[in-house]
Amino acid sequence: MNPARELLTKIKRIDAGELIPLKRRTDAATLLIIFFIAVIISRLWFLQIHSGNKYRELADNNRVRMLDIVAPRGNILDAEGRSVITNRPSFNIVWVKEDSPDPDEIIKKLSRILDEEIAVLLKRVRESLDRPRHVPILMKEDVDWKTLVYIENNHYDLPGVRIDVLPRRDYLFEDLASHMIGYTGEINQEELEAKKRENYQAGDQIGKRGFEKLYEDELRGDKGTLYLEVDAHGFEQKQLKGKEPLPGNDLQLTIDLDLQQEAENAMAGRAGAVVAMDVNSGRMLAFASAPPLHLEDFVGGISTKNWQALLDDIKRPLVHKTIQGQYPPGSTYKVVTALAGLSRGVINANTVYYCSGSMFFGNRRYGCWKEGGHGPVSLHRALAESCDVYFYQVGLKVGVDSLAEFANRLGLGHRTGIPFEYEKSGLIPTANWKKLAKNEPWQEGETLSIAIGQGFNLVTPLQVTQMTAALANGGKLYRPFLVEKIIDPEGLVLSEFQPEMDVELVGLDRYLQMIRKGLVGAVNDRHGTGREARLKGITVGGKTGTAQVVTLEKFQSVKEEDVPYKHRDHAWFTSFAPAEKPEIAVTVLVEHGGHGGSAAAPVAKKVLEKYFAKKQQADPTGNKQASLQEKQR
Repeated sequence: MNPARELLTKIKRIDAGELIPLKRRTDAATLLIIFFIAVIISRLWFLQIHSGNKYRELADNNRVRMLDIVAPRGNILDAEGRSVITNRPSFNIVWVKEDSPDPDEIIKKLSRILDEEIAVLLKRVRESLDRPRHVPILMKEDVDWKTLVYIENNHYDLPGVRIDVLPRRDYLFEDLASHMIGYTGEINQEELEAKKRENYQAGDQIGKRGFEKLYEDELRGDKGTLYLEVDAHGFEQKQLKGKEPLPGNDLQLTIDLDLQQEAENAMAGRAGAVVAMDVNSGRMLAFASAPPLHLEDFVGGISTKNWQALLDDIKRPLVHKTIQGQYPPGSTYKVVTALAGLSRGVINANTVYYCSGSMFFGNRRYGCWKEGGHGPVSLHRALAESCDVYFYQVGLKVGVDSLAEFANRLGLGHRTGIPFEYEKSGLIPTANWKKLAKNEPWQEGETLSIAIGQGFNLVTPLQVTQMTAALANGGKLYRPFLVEKIIDPEGLVLSEFQPEMDVELVGLDRYLQMIRKGLVGAVNDRHGTGREARLKGITVGGKTGTAQVVTLEKFQSVKEEDVPYKHRDHAWFTSFAPAEKPEIAVTVLVEHGGHGGSAAAPVAKKVLEKYFAKKQQADPTGNKQASLQEKQR
């Protein structure tokens, strides 16, 4: 038989059942192939479509670096729009770890070039361990020109080291208003955690104190972005299109630059505070704490040596004395005693007490500052010449709780509400306060000390200024404020602050007028204690105060200049002008300055002189006309 034919016959004789296993294997292979194709297609879809943007960004990051561009902080302006704080370029040395083949060698070189200890540079590196390797690490801020030139000329020997130009605060008037302005510094871990939902990163600058901290959100601006194309070794090839930073908003203060300078110059070499306020709005015109802080010391982090020097300074420069300094008010408190006595009907304008130089209460002698005594004293003379015996008598009849009531109504013993950090409340004692705080009953003899502003009384210079302004304007306590406007980079006013009255003393006009006349007498009468504050052509009202720090019996026969500094009395003077229609209140506190009339009043006089001189220059015709009208009255 033909072999081909025989083979064909065999194939035709195969049973269909014998093909079933073969068919199953073929179907399984087909399904497996289809499955693998589906997996490949699904993976391609996931990578290219579902996660395409993510992997495209990762791919770009292999060749494109994205760096933040720091936004210039907003300027800080005075009431007339003059720049107090602005920005200048700072040349900083940074290091990119990713671009350095030998980091240890780079650190050694930078230590020598930057004149920094290796430990300091290593600390900066350690603090940035959680940041991407391509993000620059700040090694030193604001280097000098000589260092800058050296690094630029030797950049081939310093791989990864480059120069960044960043905006840095420029203090146009050095340390002027330093406690109020504050300073910036590198953000720490705690601040970074608190700001984690905002666009902050390690190494960023942030406000640390004062306005720089309080208005951080307005001042900081929005970062820009710089895109750099790099090669496989991380070296920059070219800049790509990026996003420009948006500068921060400007802060326009209520502070008058000229008055602030006058106040700080007058306090040079001394410790204390000067506060000037518009009595009809609560606008702060000067807000000076002495001695000032040296703001440049804080930029980039203050050194341990400088910080310890501040802590050891007997004049306490770290304390913002306008709102944090708490002092016995001394005789400035006598206006409270007078108002309480008048309101309670204990005294009137014609009530007379005899001052022999002292008075006895119980078995103790309470002296007047004038050893020979004032003789018969009325309210006007008691305020003008600050007779202690007169106010001892009034205080005893009124009582400590009534004194506290009127002190509180005049703004003492509680925060003023000024939008500023760490304001202290002071202390105005009551009988109940002593029972709770010291578990002792109130002694009537303690009321005598309270009545003249000694004892447990504690106030801040800002509180005394608010009180004086309320006396001057007829009983309106305005909430003090320091910021007039917030202005965007285009000049658009985003917000403008308005005067806000906290309390109005109703029904006390007649008594307030009597007190104002007494304060005018303190400056203008022949024996007034505030004669050093007199101004030519302007009627000033004021009250001196001398607040004891400790009992000075052992120093009674010692000259004032020979008393140890920390044991000397604090000197107060608080004032308003012009008396006929008050506009400004000025309070001065000189720590351990001695007598208010000789130490504090001349400082207030300089501030008042500057205020009225500026007003005269601004509108000489109007001022002359106003002066003529006053004379005609």
